[in-house]
Amino acid sequence: MTYRSEIELGGRTLSVEAGRVARAADGAAWVRYGDTVVLVTAVASKETREGIDFFPLTVDYQERAYAAGKIPGGFFKREGRPHEKETLTSRLIDRPIRPLFPQGYHQDVQIIATVLSADQENDPDVLAVVGASAALSVSQIPFQGPIGCVRVGRIGGRLVVNPTYAQLAESDIDVVLAGSEAAVVMVEGGANEVPEEALLEALLFGHQAIQPIIRLQADLARQMGVVKPGFLAPPVDAALKARVEALCRARIRELAFVPQKEEQKARRRVLLDEALATVASEPEAVKLQLKEIFEELEKQEMRRLILEEGRRVDGRAVTQVRPITCEIGILPRTHGSALFTRGQTQALATTTLGTSEDEQRMDDLEGETFKRFMLHYNFPPFSVGEVKFMRGASRRDIGHGALAERAIQAVLPGKDEFPYTVRIVSDILESNGSSSMATVCGASLSLMDAGVPVKSAVAGVAMGLVKEGDTTVVLTDIQGLEDHLGDMDFKVAGTRTGVTSIQMDIKIQGITEGVLKQALVQARQARMEVLDIMEAAIARPRTSLSPYAPRIITFKIPTDKIREVIGPGGKVIRGIVEQTGVKIDIEDDGTVAIASVDEAAAQRAMEIIGKIVEVPEVGKVYLGKVVKIMEFGAFVQILPGTDGLLHISQISTERIKRVEDVLKEGDEVQVKVLEVDKSGKIRLSRKELLKDAEQKAGPAGPSQGAHGPARGEDRRRGGKAPSER
Repeated sequence: MTYRSEIELGGRTLSVEAGRVARAADGAAWVRYGDTVVLVTAVASKETREGIDFFPLTVDYQERAYAAGKIPGGFFKREGRPHEKETLTSRLIDRPIRPLFPQGYHQDVQIIATVLSADQENDPDVLAVVGASAALSVSQIPFQGPIGCVRVGRIGGRLVVNPTYAQLAESDIDVVLAGSEAAVVMVEGGANEVPEEALLEALLFGHQAIQPIIRLQADLARQMGVVKPGFLAPPVDAALKARVEALCRARIRELAFVPQKEEQKARRRVLLDEALATVASEPEAVKLQLKEIFEELEKQEMRRLILEEGRRVDGRAVTQVRPITCEIGILPRTHGSALFTRGQTQALATTTLGTSEDEQRMDDLEGETFKRFMLHYNFPPFSVGEVKFMRGASRRDIGHGALAERAIQAVLPGKDEFPYTVRIVSDILESNGSSSMATVCGASLSLMDAGVPVKSAVAGVAMGLVKEGDTTVVLTDIQGLEDHLGDMDFKVAGTRTGVTSIQMDIKIQGITEGVLKQALVQARQARMEVLDIMEAAIARPRTSLSPYAPRIITFKIPTDKIREVIGPGGKVIRGIVEQTGVKIDIEDDGTVAIASVDEAAAQRAMEIIGKIVEVPEVGKVYLGKVVKIMEFGAFVQILPGTDGLLHISQISTERIKRVEDVLKEGDEVQVKVLEVDKSGKIRLSRKELLKDAEQKAGPAGPSQGAHGPARGEDRRRGGKAPSER
């Protein structure tokens, strides 16, 4: 039996169906919005996974090429490893639903979202989040939802729910928001230097917009008669808890005053090992529970210190930013570099400038696009003193890189102003929280060091939250332990003008308008402090590029000349590259970009291309090359790929019988353009130049010269000039 519920949202119908497909799953939702369709399934393992202290949730979002009427590229012609959009959307689904499972639930849960149809207007990512909530809500899995999810844009000052791709191109806000009926659960997005007040308005607008989506899912569950089973977490052993508290609480409290992360970790490890030694002969389940009790004590003590004493684990006040240092140009051969250190978090950011050949080709459901700005984030294990296999970029690496990339994108110059492809790499050298925001700051500094004409500097700060009952404290610039044991990670990046990127994750069931507002206010205050320090290191972009960066000269040529510059099989352009050593890119609109570290070589290549595309001017004199001899004259190449006819009557001031008597192939000869007719044929003259030279030299006397009688004398004898025969 098929169950269906639908609403009108943003002028389109959002519908969710269940019961028709994927019936072996614990829950399945068929979500349609416009002509975009996403199938989301939820399945939980039948057995609890033993020996773990975390919730084993797996989320996979996948786009089928057929959804957009496409066949995958590549040799195998099938979908391969997840691309960046799929990875980011998997994270987008995971983050709002993860905190809505009960504490102690350790059954494996897998969410699979598959895009089955894409209408090129409506982004399927928000539909996948809605579908995940709906699939869980109609299942027997103990999910404490439902939640809704929308994208919010702002066009001409007007807020829009779920803007289309075309509308997003005109929007200065692009934020995805997920939440419950009572509060916001997750935020992800960016803005074009939008003030905090406008961003808060967008978040509240989005929270109102998700209410019908939540009611839609509740209606679907009612239609299906869903009754959720109760879930009780395994009870805590009271005797074990008392023993751990007696042994550890006072010493855990002392750990809160150890400022250095590594020393704190070492002392914590010693204390935990002592506690574990007391249950060395007990089963593994007891040891695992002891670790959970130990961590709960840490959480209680950290939160007590903040709520009761207004102090943090490193001694800072709740609104205080950690000490910051900025170093510029520390790598001698990169195009731009910066080392940004905030407390015990350190990011090395490098900027590399390339040409359009270096742009990243993106082949997504919405079509093929090219990226000329990329920011890649790397988090090696040594940054937290660990040993791990390095297997390429993780989902976290990709997500943090996208967050920082979005923050910087808003201040980059346009392609017309700065025709470079830009890649920034952030290598985290040490981490104690907020490494993605350190990446934003380091990236901004490295761009300025590279001489990229950015509009302004960008900085980022992560905000935290401790909430107990009705008491809440918002923390500025959280470090690792506050992120791990706190209730919120709210990252805000931007300029002095406004916000450019935002991301919020929480571990409780939502935060209110008051908390959102307070977090945005404190984030702005902290951002201004950080920008002051950054601007003391470098206030504006360098006026010149690194000597190791390519120099790019751009200009336009007529589109009908592109073929001539490229030449048959690319022969001409390859010849220019071999001759000058430059890189040349030619776009379909006739834009030519010449890149070379040697500026003189780039200028030489531009001159060569200029001659190829030059249009002959009537009356202008050219030094040409004889390329073909005919009975009636010679063809002379005056520009690369451009020949004109030098008629036999225009070769000399005197009458000649044969062209070969004066010219031969390969000769260089000065000629003047007499005419360019409508079909493009060119008439040349050498005689005109000879006449001018004779007039300047004065009377030459009666001599006929070496080539016989003059044309006028030929006429008097009754003969005809060669052009009249």
